[in-house]
Amino acid sequence: QVQLVESGGGSVQSGGSLRLSCAASNVLFNIYTMGWYRQAPGKEREFVAAIRQGTGREYYADSVKGRFTISRDRTINTAYLQMNSLKPDDTAVYYCNLKRIKGDEGSWGQGTQVTVSS
Repeated sequence: QVQLVESGGGSVQSGGSLRLSCAASNVLFNIYTMGWYRQAPGKEREFVAAIRQGTGREYYADSVKGRFTISRDRTINTAYLQMNSLKPDDTAVYYCNLKRIKGDEGSWGQGTQVTVSS
């Protein structure tokens, strides 16, 4: 069973930066995408960013375009989310997601808290 371990969350002031990491282990198949979702208190989980493992193509939610950058290291099955110009609205639990095929629910990490204060 795939295991995803996130790290890098924390608390920052508005305008600050954080870098999240997601390390996947026990991956015995080709990965389609690795990505990030987030869930703020009282809200549904929403897509943030994803990257195609094979081509490196990146996908972003409109709310984070130009501020967040997703990347990956295929050799160690790890994805990163560089978050710059953070806003209080970015406060949420961030979850790593790994998909084996397009449209798959995929596997989830345990989540890491990001808190941005004004």
